[in-house]
Amino acid sequence: MGKVVVTEFITLDGVIEDPGGSEGSPNSGWSMGFPTDEGMQFKFEELQAADVQLLGRVTYQGFAKAWPAMEEETGDFGKKMNDMPKVVASTTLTEATWRNTTIVSTDVATAVRRLTEQYAGDVLVAGSATLAEFLRVNDLVDEYRLMVYPIVLGQGKRLFSDPAVVTRLHLVESRAAGPDVSLHIYRPTRR
Repeated sequence: MGKVVVTEFITLDGVIEDPGGSEGSPNSGWSMGFPTDEGMQFKFEELQAADVQLLGRVTYQGFAKAWPAMEEETGDFGKKMNDMPKVVASTTLTEATWRNTTIVSTDVATAVRRLTEQYAGDVLVAGSATLAEFLRVNDLVDEYRLMVYPIVLGQGKRLFSDPAVVTRLHLVESRAAGPDVSLHIYRPTRR
């Protein structure tokens, strides 16, 4: 049985919006300029352990635009990104443009449970702020992998935005992902 893993580049104040700069947000590209050699190795290993990607529409559209053209320059990472199954949760997307993509527009919670039954490896959720929050509120996240960058933005989409839902986590691992960047892995404490 697979597990749902939310993986994020995140600021000290919880912002996950547009770390790479492709969305054109006010603080676009905030993760750039921080060396993360250890972090990039972790991201490669993380992707290799995943069997399927689960994405929200905005992240999906950004990935679908970028990754097909980057396969040659990114080698095994890009090949895996393009070849692996992808499921996009969206009520507005009608056509999948990236190979091996399925669109789920209704009963996302049931679709996610089915993914964990169908795949033995991780169901990897990158970016996808709205979807990640939906998964948290519905107690569907098995693990959070947060690459924390030493920057405070004060604005932008945050990973945890619904104050009505309390989620208790326990720390599984913490390590350096670069000179100033750290990786923290948490699992929900389920009662």
